[in-house]
Amino acid sequence: MSQWTLAFTPLVPWWVLGTLCALALPLILFGLVRRARGVGWRFAAMAVLAGALANPALVEEDREPQRDVAVMVIDESPSQQIGDRMRRTEAAQQAIAERARAIPNLDLRIVRTGAPADDADPAADEGTRLFGALAQAVSDVPRQRLAGAVLITDGQVHDVPEDADHPLFGMPVHTVLTGEREEGDRRLVVEQTPSFGLVGKTVRVVLKVEDLPGAAGGQGRVVIRKDGGQPQAHLVPLGTAHAIDLTLDHGGPTVFEIVADPGPRELTLDNNRTAFVVNGVRDRLRVLLVSGEPHPGERTWRNILKSDPSVDLVHFTILRPPEKQDGTPVRELSLIAFPIRELFDIKVNEFDLIIFDRYRRRGILPQLYLENIANYVRRGGGLLEAGGVVNNSALSLNRTPLGQVLPGEPTGIVHELGYKPRVTPMGERHPVTAELPGSEGSEPRWGRWFRQASMQARGGAVLMNGVGTDPLLILDRVGEGRVAQVSSDHIWLWARGFEGGGPQAELLRRLAYWLMKEPDLEEQDLRARVDGRRLVIERRALDPRDTPVQISPPNGPVRTVRLEDVGGGRQTVSVPIRESGLYTITDGERTALAAAGALNPRELTDVRSLPDLLRPVADATGGGIFHIARDGIPEPRRIRSGRTFAGSDWFGFRANADYVVTGIRDAALLPAIVVMLLALGALMLAWRREGR
Repeated sequence: MSQWTLAFTPLVPWWVLGTLCALALPLILFGLVRRARGVGWRFAAMAVLAGALANPALVEEDREPQRDVAVMVIDESPSQQIGDRMRRTEAAQQAIAERARAIPNLDLRIVRTGAPADDADPAADEGTRLFGALAQAVSDVPRQRLAGAVLITDGQVHDVPEDADHPLFGMPVHTVLTGEREEGDRRLVVEQTPSFGLVGKTVRVVLKVEDLPGAAGGQGRVVIRKDGGQPQAHLVPLGTAHAIDLTLDHGGPTVFEIVADPGPRELTLDNNRTAFVVNGVRDRLRVLLVSGEPHPGERTWRNILKSDPSVDLVHFTILRPPEKQDGTPVRELSLIAFPIRELFDIKVNEFDLIIFDRYRRRGILPQLYLENIANYVRRGGGLLEAGGVVNNSALSLNRTPLGQVLPGEPTGIVHELGYKPRVTPMGERHPVTAELPGSEGSEPRWGRWFRQASMQARGGAVLMNGVGTDPLLILDRVGEGRVAQVSSDHIWLWARGFEGGGPQAELLRRLAYWLMKEPDLEEQDLRARVDGRRLVIERRALDPRDTPVQISPPNGPVRTVRLEDVGGGRQTVSVPIRESGLYTITDGERTALAAAGALNPRELTDVRSLPDLLRPVADATGGGIFHIARDGIPEPRRIRSGRTFAGSDWFGFRANADYVVTGIRDAALLPAIVVMLLALGALMLAWRREGR
């Protein structure tokens, strides 16, 4: 296609040409005022010379028309999966694409966005980002070639540009809504949750149940489950924030799931439920340590417990047995009286752990108080008995009501020879003794002990052996409580570094915290956590098992995966996840929960198909908003710039008429010979006229 235009390429700068014309013009005007003859011909000659200096030329351009580019953005976000929205989306995409491709000089690009990617981070709550996809689709297109864009969506778009001068607003942007008209929905909004709380105390969650479009009044029911346990129902007022107090039962993460009953109008139940994690922190751990007599290992227990600032330790050492009579005044026997009744009757249940260190019966604690301690264990308390050789005497605690909860029975034999404590096969899988520093290999790399009271295990789990196969460390569960029994009092040799020492601090720390029910030391446990875009599952078991686990995602089918044994009684697996929400993991015996993503994801904040968010874009660009359920599928047309780009059942793509120049040819309008003839002719005529 050729196009002719007029172009000037002056032989002198324009300011020089303007100056010459300005100097000549007064002379012409003076001649006109004096009515001099030949003034007209002189003016003609001057005009010819000025035109020659301007050097006009006729330019012929070979132009190649450029095709305009239109973009259709298809919203495939989770909210588009509601009802018939995706069916309408596909129908609109097919009809609009077919009609747009029939428009001359128009290229249509189709972009699909919003579907969760395989590598998407569930914690990244970005919502639906259509304009980011639109900007990327036209990043290689000059702005003068953009014909427009059409968004096929439910209207819930979370990256709408707020700047009216945004580059994308230089073309008409149309919206085709896929949802039903006048939709309603109920949603659950969690406004406040704690990140941590004290074990045994309450934490407060503030939530709101709303029926959209918002009409307050009435009540709705929400059900709260803690770690997948029994549901607790609460009635909450609709449309207003309501606070609920929840109790933390244990340390570590606790998963709370909240579900609101369906409302009178529902689009999806996905925004009727949420889950969050609260980390339980123990305020203070109260430990009672009773040492039956002074001995080298007494300080070891005290140092281990006092090294933890979260432990409140009450320690009593019986320095003088009651039967000893040496004339010492009673007021000098102790700084304070031994508060037997207060400790073992009134406040016994306030302790998290009671330790008897080389304690023997000397009539100080009546049988009634020992029975109280046995009941304390059955109700959930922790008891550690480290009697050593005292266990094989007639004064052993095994001969008291505590013998009913202790897992070991003395045989009456005392071994006094060097031996290295060894972790049993059961102990290699138990978190108290698994992977103890120095236990690697066939021979332990720690020092020897030299005394052990022989015992027989009546129950529980033997984690360490001493001389031969005699149990050295036995753990057991009694009722709701836990008991541990150590048959030697020589662990202090490790603390003193004898023959290289040993991991006494780590062993005693694990032992004490297992007795106090530390979640990280559970020997039979199934846990799950979300780490970025992956779900990490870990199972602890004392018996090797190959039972697979089932993963129930927030939406979608149940998956079955097998765990890999990594040693120390642990099996683990890591699987990729895409969705936000609550994941339920079970192996048939235990169930674990893991919450992924935000509490109130933007995608589910409001799932109604509304034009409100995109109305400013349509107003700023001259685009239209169409509701398929009401208006049907609009027809695309080609509209010249400056006209209306949308009607009741159609929308327009702008005709830009852009082109690229492929060749140029020019021809001078005033060749030199023509200029000379015209100028001389005009001057001769002026001279002749003036000579008359």
